[in-house]
Amino acid sequence: MKKIIVFFGAILCSITIMAQTVTYTAFIYTDESLSNEIKNYSDMVSLHTDDRGAFSDMLLEATLNAAKGIGAGYVTSVFDFGVQAVANLITRQQRIKQEWSQTVAAENTFCTQIHTITGLKDFYSTTSLTSPLDPSGMRFNGIGVVRKSGNDTLFYISMHIDRSKINRIIEHSKFELVLDTLIISPTHSNLPNSSFDTAFCWNERTNYSMNINLTITSSWMNELTQIFRDEQLGEFSIYIPVRKEDLDSSEFLRYVRHGNEEPKYTIVGSSFVVPRSYSGCLDARGDAHPAWGTGEYQVSLELRESCSLTSDYSKNWKQNRKERKKAAKGNKNLLSNGWQFITMQNWDEITKSWVVTVLQAPAEVISSELIDELHLSNE
Repeated sequence: MKKIIVFFGAILCSITIMAQTVTYTAFIYTDESLSNEIKNYSDMVSLHTDDRGAFSDMLLEATLNAAKGIGAGYVTSVFDFGVQAVANLITRQQRIKQEWSQTVAAENTFCTQIHTITGLKDFYSTTSLTSPLDPSGMRFNGIGVVRKSGNDTLFYISMHIDRSKINRIIEHSKFELVLDTLIISPTHSNLPNSSFDTAFCWNERTNYSMNINLTITSSWMNELTQIFRDEQLGEFSIYIPVRKEDLDSSEFLRYVRHGNEEPKYTIVGSSFVVPRSYSGCLDARGDAHPAWGTGEYQVSLELRESCSLTSDYSKNWKQNRKERKKAAKGNKNLLSNGWQFITMQNWDEITKSWVVTVLQAPAEVISSELIDELHLSNE
């Protein structure tokens, strides 16, 4: 039986005059039948090998030596126009245009980050008496993210374990993800990332794309009581370019993968399965036996939207600059402070799941009233 466990949502405020809130909710998909598929394949493989124990030890060693993590940083280059030597090389109009270009270019990127705070403890449904990489009872089956406005879905992506590569779980202790469903619309996106209340317009912006990066980390203890903290097990990424001609009459791109067909957009990467943490147990006679837990892991998602300017928009930079200056004078409440994050995680007894809410907003927007309205703590 398939289940969908809601495990975190991110409520983000775009930098607009109205300080509108946007809600992202992410899911962990689980599927009890996945364990049966793994077992069937494992039984088939066991007919061709005499020593599964040595094989498991080899896989554990591979996991322990997995990559520690990949950091990705995005830095906006800021031109120092206060340097006299540089100022002498360019005219005032060139300098003003560069300032405008730099401001507008910064609006062409918006990044949403969602992550769990504490570890999720149910990568497997049961403990194991066999090994730390015993795939029996594996129930993790993928990730999904949705953004809604009322009853309308503005963005949705669903990624599940690639069942056509189930052999990798047994042979290499690795799994891959495949895209199943996608709903996306540039005109309903977070671009342009501006302090002015403007929406995405194809006459001004083009080359919209979304990059999604998913990282899975884990912490565990082995039989030697060695503790491994926040080890990266795998990373996935998917690049989704959207053209105006790809959209329907409602300005949405809608994609559904049917059966086992090749997905339109490829998810690059793989992850080791989560190592089970060691914990001994006693039988009825008081004799100690090794046992391994259900696997604790954490998930981190980054959704990065980007676009570029049209040539017509760039040609009219003088008029656009005047309109911006006029709007800035007429609206003293334009937000200029940096982003502030408030994160809350609690256990939902009804859905039997962890729910993590992240409030991302300009510092001037965040108030005790807003925190109370969104049912967030100020911890």
